[in-house]
Amino acid sequence: MQAKIIDARRFLTENFELLKEHCLETYDSALVWLPEQSLIRKQYTSLKTFSMKMLNGMRRTWGACEAVFDAQRTVTSVVFSPDASRIASGAWDRTVCIWSTMTGESELVLEGHSHVVTSVAFSPDGSRIASGSVDKTIWIWNTTTGESELVLEAHSGDVNSVVFSPDGNRIASGSGDKTVRIWNTTTGASEVVLKGHLGWVRSVVFSPDGSRIASGSKDCTVRIWNSTTGELEVVLQGHSRDVTSVAFSPDGSIAAGSRDKTVRIWNVATGKSEAVLGHSEYVTSVVFSPDGSRIASGSWDQTVRIWNTATGESESVLKGHSREVSSVVFSPDGSRILSGSYDKTVRIWNTLTDNAEVAVEEYSVPVRSVVFSPDGSRIAFGFDDQTVRIWNTLKGESEVVLEGHSMESVVFSPDGSRIASASMDDTVQIWNIITGKWDAMLKGHSDAVISVVFSPDGSRIASGSRDKTVCIWNTMTGEFEVVLKGHSDWVNSVVFSPDGGRVASVSYDKTVRIWNTTTGESEVTLKESSFWVPLIVFSHDGSCIASGSDYGTIHIWNSTMGESQSKLKGHSDLVTSIVFSPDGSHIASASHDDTVRIWNIKTGKSEVFLNPILQRIKISTAKSSV
Repeated sequence: MQAKIIDARRFLTENFELLKEHCLETYDSALVWLPEQSLIRKQYTSLKTFSMKMLNGMRRTWGACEAVFDAQRTVTSVVFSPDASRIASGAWDRTVCIWSTMTGESELVLEGHSHVVTSVAFSPDGSRIASGSVDKTIWIWNTTTGESELVLEAHSGDVNSVVFSPDGNRIASGSGDKTVRIWNTTTGASEVVLKGHLGWVRSVVFSPDGSRIASGSKDCTVRIWNSTTGELEVVLQGHSRDVTSVAFSPDGSIAAGSRDKTVRIWNVATGKSEAVLGHSEYVTSVVFSPDGSRIASGSWDQTVRIWNTATGESESVLKGHSREVSSVVFSPDGSRILSGSYDKTVRIWNTLTDNAEVAVEEYSVPVRSVVFSPDGSRIAFGFDDQTVRIWNTLKGESEVVLEGHSMESVVFSPDGSRIASASMDDTVQIWNIITGKWDAMLKGHSDAVISVVFSPDGSRIASGSRDKTVCIWNTMTGEFEVVLKGHSDWVNSVVFSPDGGRVASVSYDKTVRIWNTTTGESEVTLKESSFWVPLIVFSHDGSCIASGSDYGTIHIWNSTMGESQSKLKGHSDLVTSIVFSPDGSHIASASHDDTVRIWNIKTGKSEVFLNPILQRIKISTAKSSV
């Protein structure tokens, strides 16, 4: 029963926005996206035949990431409420936000600080939140009304960390003024000042019984204090850079994260470091699980890692954030982790989920290119070791290895029987995927070939090169038919129009050119403002072209006149993929910001927001037009 409850929670969280507005879509839409091993899917599959079916790409299990909250602001600190029904986040925009963990909706926005909010903490009963800020103050808020109850002022530097005592009667704060202060939460008085650090105090935490406080500092030390008398009891030394975060375990051990890229576990009684755990960048946040068996750490390497405290081994690496992770915390029952990031999102992770979707071999060489066959039954991987491996997606096994070409780009022919590969050796090769042999080697470029594409009927290939040209080749004879010259820098992407009569090319010279494939003439030149335009695509009728940029903008052009029709703005990072709807009224786009958006071309509005990790759908007021 517990497993089914967890499964149902994942289902509701993932699809809340859709079901809130269209509850009947539970059966016709939402259930379709459930993982293969979902208990809810298995139950309803036996009762009803879905009106839609997923042919390829179904997840085997739930992923680790349960929810993503679009904070729309750089998040500095996150925390669960004691019952895990809510989360609070502090941000650069001077606010504290309170969210529902079930619906993902923002319930309260607490405004009052005059500078960045650096730290947030719930009181043990969940009725209050404390927030610390660069404005040197601590605010205590009522979590029901959102009203400010107290403002604590005494620090002469940034307040970097705040925490409630286990009984909720006191707050400890660490500051850029090199002190830790203990405050009375009823009167707002500063009762004790702990002095001794030689640099900023970046993190403070109470021991489980409230008798001690641990503080981490820019002076590379962790100090343990008696929270009643204010006396210094222990100094833990071993880190070589700032200590950014400290945490007590249930048994009184301490974990500390540092800018030296490590997490250290300390025995407070002996003052010895018992384990050293490593990230590849600064460690920003550490926390023990409620039972003390695990540690979660967040880092500038954009990951959250879960460590076994007994063995010191890494159990999981949670990937999904696109920028530095600033804060991590376990849920009260230890089953989930909350993380905040500079990528302006807050994520909830399930710590018990098996993440393995498909068992694919691990390779020791980098993958240069990957592409699905037209029917989705195969994947081609291009590797740095001059091979292409063909993977059968239905059987889950490798079928063919194509050897002898350094693969910069690979693409399937329209019928899926052949692959073309572009190479740093200035050539294009055409391969038969059944025999594993190459049918033709296309020579003509004078520098590395970056992009290659088949024409819609498979009779020709277009290739773009660092030699600033586009070549059109006959796939049967291997001869080149036309050389398209005009770009003043590398050509990084090429695409055929739907009728095969034109080719569009993108270059580092900030232009998109549309060419007549018969005459070789440049018919239209479109000038982009972005330094890098990574891709272009024709609409299904060939009347429009969409180009994506490294700034997250999508540009729609008239492909005949070369006129700009609209610019679609909403992504916050590189646009990696674009596709037109069959009727040309909408565009779907994917980005490095971990989102997929569906746009109305006429209005320029993003009407549907998809998180591909969660398959969660957020629909705007224009939802009926999609």
